[in-house]
Amino acid sequence: MEADAVREPHRISHLSVTSWALYDLANTVFSTNIVSLYFALFVVNVMQGTDFDFGLADSLSMLALLLTAPMLGAISDQVHRRMPFLMVSSLLCIGFTALLGQGGLITSLVIFAAANFMYQAGLMFYNALLLDVSTPETQGRVGGLGTGLGYLGSFLGVGIGILLLRGASSADVTPENAQSISEKFMQVFQVSALLFLIFAIPCFLFVKERLRERQKIPAHLARQAFTQIYYTLSHAREYPGLLRFLLSRVFYIDAVNTVIVFLGLYTTKEIGFTDADFQGIFMVSIIFAVVGSFGWGFVVDRYGPKRTLNVVLVLWMLIFLSTALIGYLHLSKQVFWPVACLAGVALGGTWSSDRPFMLRLSPPRYIGEFSGLYTMAGRFASVIGPLLWGMIVEKLHWGRPAAVLSLLVMVVVGFFLLQKVDDAPRDWAPELIE
Repeated sequence: MEADAVREPHRISHLSVTSWALYDLANTVFSTNIVSLYFALFVVNVMQGTDFDFGLADSLSMLALLLTAPMLGAISDQVHRRMPFLMVSSLLCIGFTALLGQGGLITSLVIFAAANFMYQAGLMFYNALLLDVSTPETQGRVGGLGTGLGYLGSFLGVGIGILLLRGASSADVTPENAQSISEKFMQVFQVSALLFLIFAIPCFLFVKERLRERQKIPAHLARQAFTQIYYTLSHAREYPGLLRFLLSRVFYIDAVNTVIVFLGLYTTKEIGFTDADFQGIFMVSIIFAVVGSFGWGFVVDRYGPKRTLNVVLVLWMLIFLSTALIGYLHLSKQVFWPVACLAGVALGGTWSSDRPFMLRLSPPRYIGEFSGLYTMAGRFASVIGPLLWGMIVEKLHWGRPAAVLSLLVMVVVGFFLLQKVDDAPRDWAPELIE
């Protein structure tokens, strides 16, 4: 029966495409409000935690994902199902998010780590579902729809904070108003969880997976999954520049991901912005990232991914240097506005250039295999960056501007590693082309 079902044509409806894309909006509300905007402010300013506390929780959640993702992915590959895994991880993330702020500092950090792990795990299964709501000819458009709705989710997330935190700034917490401000932050977390659920439900209900024959899960699946990673790394050495590019990516993506996570703390603690100011900065940066993504796409097509990424990394160097100097020299906070706009442009350029770079270096037949390494490089960077920031600020007591300078060093290292990678179009052998 299942074998017959495999041969039945898979119909893709507009409803399934829209429902899949709405999930991007749903989980972006979480990533914006919890990972990027409000939880770090809540930990440090309201719960009286430290940068290291938040960074450690973030890093541990990503380390757990790094260690378990190969096995989770292998299980979903064996059973040829993504939706059950997506539903479970999403609902657990939503539940943990709604509980943020309950209990003391340690409890909140543990709940955050669990929520972030489930969010990141869900992304794996969500991205894999793109194959079930698109054809090879429409993957770009469908993926673009998800990205566009994701940006809309960012604006929605910021809007929630502006509405619910009106008149409350985490930088102005006193013993008298601490409880009131804490409750307002918890409302943001709870509404974010609710919106995640609302916009994820259509995906759960209306996205239909292709019927495929299920396979028995091997007894030693975990060992096989990690053996496959070793094989893929060994295999990647056969293609010039691929591993060097991935190593470069670890460094520059480390810097980019870390500044996104700690930007709120830096702007409010070091530059003097209020929470409301930071919300405005974040929205402006997103607008410039959206516009920049389109512009950088044309630049990549015209000049190639390497030259484009080189320019983007130089922009990041200027951004990190300027940001650190603003903190060290106590310059006017108005000086940071153009830096934030430039950061948005650079962020759009990062994604617009490094993905095509990866595709340029990978033979078509093994794009799926090597894309796993591309993703792992980003996850590994997400383990190191927040932990390094927290250690510089809280353990070495060098301050947040020094932590920003460490990100500058990361980008410089990534830049120089990249220079020996050739992005010239490859003339792949016929057996390497699907």
